[in-house]
Order: sequence, then structure tokens, then C-alpha cells
Amino acid sequence: MAKGILGKKLGMTQVFMEDGTFVPVTVVEAGPCVVVQNRTEEKDGYHAVQLGFGAVKEKNVTRPMKGHFAKAGVKAVRFTKELRLPSPSEYALGQEIGVDIFAAGELVDVTGTSRGKGFAGGIKRHNFARGPMAHGSKSHREPGSMGPRMSGPGGKVFKGKKLPGHMGHERVTVQRLTVVRVDAERNLMLIKGAIPGPKKGLVIIRNTVKPVK
Repeated sequence: MAKGILGKKLGMTQVFMEDGTFVPVTVVEAGPCVVVQNRTEEKDGYHAVQLGFGAVKEKNVTRPMKGHFAKAGVKAVRFTKELRLPSPSEYALGQEIGVDIFAAGELVDVTGTSRGKGFAGGIKRHNFARGPMAHGSKSHREPGSMGPRMSGPGGKVFKGKKLPGHMGHERVTVQRLTVVRVDAERNLMLIKGAIPGPKKGLVIIRNTVKPVK
């Protein structure tokens, strides 16, 4: 069964396992989330459930969102995200979803926004090789020839060409991470390894669904 929850990345640490080894983990404050809306195939063209997460002051909520929350009968939240689920009707409006829907040992996929790193050159951004470092070279880190083998006015740089530019701040999903520990009392989930985004960044955690063969 597909399931998911919203959370906030708190940082990384390490924990000892039962066999004495220790593993690096990311601590996530996962939930509690509230069901704000159900989307159905008949009405919206697809199945999904909209979850809300995070406290927010009432004065910081726009009027349309206030009406949206009032229609669902829930308090205003800071973040709302849709999760594609095959049967969202299992969730009722206003239902609270906690971190206890996951258990230690499960595999999850974590989606977040990677750290923004500003403008970066081709070497840092795309792992290009640098030019010769000899005194006669005038191209150490700058990009080389990028035009196609065309003559005349038809020669151009095609779209999608790898060039220097804005690096990071992209939607990234890391798949098949292991849940090491779940603390339902404090709404904490410990996930093995690193996940995308900075501290206090919003993440979406879904269980890993095996592909149908």
C-alpha cells in the first residue's frame, strides 16, 4: 500500500545498532500531518491526497487558503503537498497522519529541494575537465568549443547544452533509504544516510513501492 508523510529535516547524527556498529542517520520531524483535500479520478482526473504540515500564524495565511482550510474543517498549516495514491478515499478530511505509519526496516523514498549554490562554472556544475595548466594555455577552466559542425548561419548552440549557470536548488529524490528508528511520541524518524535539502527544509517521505513485473 502506498503511503507518505511530510516532514522537516533536522540534521544528521549517528546511532549504534544492536550488533555494535553505528550508522549515519538523518533526523526528520515527520508529521503530524492533516488531510486537507482528496482528489478523485471522476472530479480531478487523478487520484491524490493533499496533506498539510507545519504551524503558521493566522495573519500569514491568504484569504483563498483560509477558505480552503475552512472547507476541510482543519486549522491553517504552513505547507500543503499532494501525494499520488491509488485509493485516497481511505483518508478522511481532517484525519491526522502520524509518523507511526512507518516502521523500522522499511524502505522509503525522500524528496526535497537541494541546496542552492549560486552561479557555478562548467567544472563544478557538470564535472568538466579543465584545460592545460601550462603558461602557454589561455583556457584553464573556461568552456571550450561548443558549436556544432555546421557552416553558415545554421550553426548554433542547441538547447540543453551543458553550460555554466545556476547550480542546485532543484527537486531531488533519493530512493530506497532504510528507516532505522521511529519515535512516535516525538514525531521523529531516523533515516539511514543523507537526504536532500538544508536543515529545516521540507521533505516528502514515501514508502518505496516495488515495480510491477
